[in-house]
Amino acid sequence: MSSARRWRSSLALRSLGGRIRAAGLYLTAWEAAEKVRNTLRGRIMISLHQANGEGRPILFIGSSRIGDAVLGSGVLARLVETTPQAPVTVACGPLALPLFADVPNLQRLHPLIRRKGGGQWWDLWKASIGQHWRVIADLRGSALAWTLRADRRLVCRAQKRREHRIEELGRQLGLDPLPAPKLWISPERDRRAALRLGEGPVLAVGPTANWAPKQWPAERFAEVVRQLTAPDGILPGARVAVFGAEAERAMAAPVVAAVPPGRLIDVIGGDDLLDAYALLRRCSFYVGNDSGMMHLAAAAGLPTLGLFGPSPDWRYGPWGARTAVVRTPLSFEELVSENPGFDHRRQECLMTGLTVERVVEAAVALSHR
Repeated sequence: MSSARRWRSSLALRSLGGRIRAAGLYLTAWEAAEKVRNTLRGRIMISLHQANGEGRPILFIGSSRIGDAVLGSGVLARLVETTPQAPVTVACGPLALPLFADVPNLQRLHPLIRRKGGGQWWDLWKASIGQHWRVIADLRGSALAWTLRADRRLVCRAQKRREHRIEELGRQLGLDPLPAPKLWISPERDRRAALRLGEGPVLAVGPTANWAPKQWPAERFAEVVRQLTAPDGILPGARVAVFGAEAERAMAAPVVAAVPPGRLIDVIGGDDLLDAYALLRRCSFYVGNDSGMMHLAAAAGLPTLGLFGPSPDWRYGPWGARTAVVRTPLSFEELVSENPGFDHRRQECLMTGLTVERVVEAAVALSHR
């Protein structure tokens, strides 16, 4: 089609007025014209990319929650490993987005900020429609991937099956081996972490959670810290790094207060997620509630013990060969899904059935693996 005919087609579309509905997304007539023009020059652009040896980019759509974003990071890692020259765009919730700041060949970070009527998806579509993507990996299971041009689409929608999230991703996306979580840090970030922690063993502790019922009592965490760093503990005399968000400082206060000042490393607030991850990579052992920090620790590769009660460890347990779970005597089903008296609005702790002795025993067993 000649340039003149393409220009006339564009004018005709603009004159339609109104709006066009396509795959659940609304396009203005002007934007529809833009889409037509992009489609018409698509083959030429593809040929130019191939001739110049340039790779088409990857669009990765991850979760809004920190823990889920970490669990899904292995899918992106697999794509980066198999197409190392491809530029990468990552779209996910603003809380989790900093996790991907050091991704190789990062082109853009796109925050999915929830807006009325699903407007965040409209924003992402407008930012993505002009590109021909090598791969679109959508771990949110939206319809967006099917409205954009791509050589390959990997779309995963959560299903009600008794399987770990990593197993679900591998099964639905056909990834073998399973996509173990992986994050990236820059050399400068790693250098800062090394300077802050110095030499010697460090016990990392995550005594907070985003939901009060799954937060083990902080006083019990303090006792576990005392026993694990005692002369006969698994890390005698170790320093203790306490992790959490600034808003969670009050929750962690009993643990912070129980650690001698000379051995305390306070990592509550102040560090972004990747800085916390860089520190975790240099720690010796982690014990904490089911939380995003627990998944960061597991991804960092250090022995990670997750404490579970009113959340399903079979679905969200820490992933990796050096991880373990210790949970309340009552199962998730007994506490929550099959408990007629359960009310998610209530804030009392549902972790009191888990004793200090059981946590210490589990930590010792994991340390001996």
